[in-house]
Amino acid sequence: MALTQIDHVSENEEMQECIDSCFECAQACEWCADECAGEGEEMAECLRLCRDVADLATMHARFMVRNSGYSSDLAAVTADACEECADECEQHDAEHCQVCADVLRECAETCRNMASA
Repeated sequence: MALTQIDHVSENEEMQECIDSCFECAQACEWCADECAGEGEEMAECLRLCRDVADLATMHARFMVRNSGYSSDLAAVTADACEECADECEQHDAEHCQVCADVLRECAETCRNMASA
């Protein structure tokens, strides 16, 4: 697989875990946002935060892959956004929100680890 050729990623298990977590988070957030879109105005904040996090998480993963000097700063911002979004998702009983919140918490943790690295 081509990704094994990216030395700074393949040699850093913590980074690979964060990249994977960010992409999983983006998928969960896009799914949650799509589900929230059909549930009315009371889900507007959840939808907005999920879309923000999906964009931040994929951007952070791309920054890690390209070994950007801004990656640790973006890791902290992504972790903050994940935590805020998880707090919002946890306020709703919908299964998609609960699943999303769990994925968000995991992503926040891996991003915090990258921010402090």
